[in-house]
Amino acid sequence: MKKTAIVTGASRGIGRAVAKRLAQDGFAVVVNYLNNAEEAEEVVTEIKGIGGDSISLKADVANQTDVDRLFDETMKKFGGVDVVVHNSGIMPLSPIGKSDVDLFDKVISTNLRGTFLILAQAAQHIAPGGRIIAFSSSVLAKSFPTYGPYIASKAGAEGLVRVLANELRGRNVTVNAVAPGPVATDLFLKGKSEDQIAELSKLAPLERLGQPADIPSVVSFLAGPDGGWINGQVLRANGGFA
Repeated sequence: MKKTAIVTGASRGIGRAVAKRLAQDGFAVVVNYLNNAEEAEEVVTEIKGIGGDSISLKADVANQTDVDRLFDETMKKFGGVDVVVHNSGIMPLSPIGKSDVDLFDKVISTNLRGTFLILAQAAQHIAPGGRIIAFSSSVLAKSFPTYGPYIASKAGAEGLVRVLANELRGRNVTVNAVAPGPVATDLFLKGKSEDQIAELSKLAPLERLGQPADIPSVVSFLAGPDGGWINGQVLRANGGFA
């Protein structure tokens, strides 16, 4: 029986690339999205075009009812969940001294509360031998100005990953995180000038931004048979950025 993977935030960027890679690896893929229904359906069509099986499901990862429904509908359609990749996130920037509590709450709600809700449902539904993979960020090591809310949310997500890995002791389930460096996605590029982008491109020894296609191979490794001995870890896929 074909294994099933849920990928959150899979309508574009890294999530889209991850969904397509897991389909190539033989998984039936649930393409989660929030606002981009048309783009999510494009991913489903692309997966079916290579002989894969896929559906799109709308869900706000910060909403418990939506997350419960995401897993329930996946179980009804495919009969199980073997891999959960939580990629959804937002990255609005603001200096801490500005005291933009609304922005802080929004980032924490989506990035940290969302991670908690997805991991909680994954823990309840994941099949024996399953893989749970969250997304963090290598920017944690840099402490750039204006990244306070984002870094706080991702530091919390890394903590949840390590705790859940211990909580699932004895179930043969791994829980890990992938922490990309700067990747040329809409999320990262939004609001940045060409000079800022050029400067960030030079920070890694490989002297380029990551591309969405650089990350799926790391997820594929963790989700596949070769990643079975990696657990409670954060893999920093960043070209030496940090």
